[in-house]
Amino acid sequence: MSDAPEPDGPPDRPLKRGWTTGTCAAGAAKAAFAALVTGAFPDPVEVELPGGTRPAFALAIQARVGAGAMAGIVKDAGDDPDVTHGALVKATVTRAPAGAGIIFRAGEGVGTVTRPGLPVAPGEPAINPVPRRMIAAGIREVAQAAGVAADAVVEIAIEDGARIAQKTLNPRLGIVGGLSVLGTTGIVVPYSCAAWIHSIHRGIDVARAMGLQHVAGATGSASEAAVQKLHGLDEVALIDMGDFVGGMLKYLHAHPVPKVTVAGGVAKMTKLAQGRLDLHSKRGSADMEALAALAAAAGAAPALAARIGAAHMVAQAFRIAGDDGMALGDAVAQAAWRTAARALARADVALEVVVFDRDGTLMGRAPFAPAGG
Repeated sequence: MSDAPEPDGPPDRPLKRGWTTGTCAAGAAKAAFAALVTGAFPDPVEVELPGGTRPAFALAIQARVGAGAMAGIVKDAGDDPDVTHGALVKATVTRAPAGAGIIFRAGEGVGTVTRPGLPVAPGEPAINPVPRRMIAAGIREVAQAAGVAADAVVEIAIEDGARIAQKTLNPRLGIVGGLSVLGTTGIVVPYSCAAWIHSIHRGIDVARAMGLQHVAGATGSASEAAVQKLHGLDEVALIDMGDFVGGMLKYLHAHPVPKVTVAGGVAKMTKLAQGRLDLHSKRGSADMEALAALAAAAGAAPALAARIGAAHMVAQAFRIAGDDGMALGDAVAQAAWRTAARALARADVALEVVVFDRDGTLMGRAPFAPAGG
């Protein structure tokens, strides 16, 4: 999973925005550097976001540590269901040799990149480019005001980050030892699922950088295990797209891989067959009348199509079709393939769609064919 687990839906009230780990790290680093060069921790500390606004954050912890200084800010993700909400983000800053600039280090709970394709190189701490720029800007602001050089070693740590990271896709992406320090705007928009989309994109980037020729996006753990077994795929080739099939396919349009498989359960693939690219339940259930019409177009007798349309759930419709010897899954897969191919927008990709039941049994398949027609 990503830093943002799949929500059931937002609460029925105005949603509170939150702050990214990058924003918290920038504030902590700025406060620690200020204490290092002036002897005092600014509390609250202002952080300039990429958009130019300057929120202020209270320090949860501050201390002199040997030749350096350490400050920490508790992350408030607002109303977003973010697994890092409430985490203590700490920065320990020491002086670097003259002319060294700003050197980043991964402290406890922050991961290290081990695979190519991510925004920072292998061997580097998993602190993304925008948070790095925010941290550097805060340190330069303090350095300029104090009349000193902005040379510093900045170690970012996230309390309990190694455990929290097991709930994210970091291990699959090759980020070991902890969390990533993320953020592009500095702000967490509730239920935007930005962290999940970020993980989908980075998973594709890593697969491409490692030269993989085939990736598979799955809606859940059962379909992921089934498609991995079907094709004998490496873990790196597996993209946890969840309900965001459109987000995955649109990114693959711009960053293509030769072969792409879309895998999912019968209900979600039926929604894809009906033209939906966001498969979350909050967007609605599958249209059973449309499923009956699809079955009829695939050769189902009128009585069978009527029973399929009267089913309460897609799984029940599949059982009805199967008892009658009709391959409803193939019809769903073919229609889902057409939806997915449109999202790929004539990218040079061979596309496959596979449909599984809850036990991982293959229920339908649209075999590889050029998405560009």
